[in-house]
Amino acid sequence: MNILIDFDGTCVTHKFPEIGDDVGSAQVLRDLVKNGHNLILFTMRAEDCYLAEALDWFKQNKIELYGINVNPTQYKFTSSPKAYGNLIIDDIALGIKKLQCHYNIPCVDWKWVAEQLCEQKLLTPEQIQRYDFSMQAYL
Repeated sequence: MNILIDFDGTCVTHKFPEIGDDVGSAQVLRDLVKNGHNLILFTMRAEDCYLAEALDWFKQNKIELYGINVNPTQYKFTSSPKAYGNLIIDDIALGIKKLQCHYNIPCVDWKWVAEQLCEQKLLTPEQIQRYDFSMQAYL
């Protein structure tokens, strides 16, 4: 499955242009890749707007990206600039559960996201049992 992933407010707390704090996303994203899913970074950050720092975060957390703001195979069936994916995880997505984080700016609740991904059989119950979301108490 091709999964579009936002960065600020989703993978980390909002702190743009700096990199925000961990919200528990890295452990989940690594397992999605391990389970054969493609992660496409879907962000407003761009080559001239702090994208390199976001890419460093993925590299430091050992998370392989399939694409950056575009699905590498979509050129075969469309010329649209919108990235093609089957699922999106984004702090502005309708229905996504959020936590109140620094400065009262909400960020994605990755414990809830992991449970939803398990229900869709994209993660296993064994994987989510290993996750540590204790950092959420300090956001």
